[in-house]
Order: sequence, then C-alpha cells, then structure tokens
Amino acid sequence: KHIDLSQDIVPVSELEANITWLNHIKDTGHPVVLTQNGRSVGVLLSAHDYDVLQYRERFFHSIEKGLKDAEEGLT
Repeated sequence: KHIDLSQDIVPVSELEANITWLNHIKDTGHPVVLTQNGRSVGVLLSAHDYDVLQYRERFFHSIEKGLKDAEEGLT
C-alpha cells in the first residue's frame, strides 16, 4: 500500500474540518500524510497496518538479537 501523492496528502486544517479522511484510509487502504505549513507532520494509517508494522518491528528485533547472541556464543 503506497501513498498516492495526488490523493493521500492532507493539510491538518483540512483533516480537522473534514473527518471523512478516515473513510479514505478505510476505503483505499492507503495511509494519509498530514501536512502543516507545507511540511509533513504525521501519517494516519489503519489500525491493522499499524499492528503489522509493530509485529514486523518486533520480529526483526528478535532476529537481530538472535544473530547477535549467536555471534557471541550465547545460543
């Protein structure tokens, strides 16, 4: 799910005025980049996508720890 630069970038003021952007995330599966004064300040994504990111981060951390332990002879 990639960000579509023509559709998925929203000024914070527009998000505040029009909460239907949450439906955009649900309907398209794309995260939405929030901007303030023309600069990105955050990203909204679905709860499922957030969970997947958290899982992957924990998974890769576990792999790195296992490799480090193996190099140090701790396994």
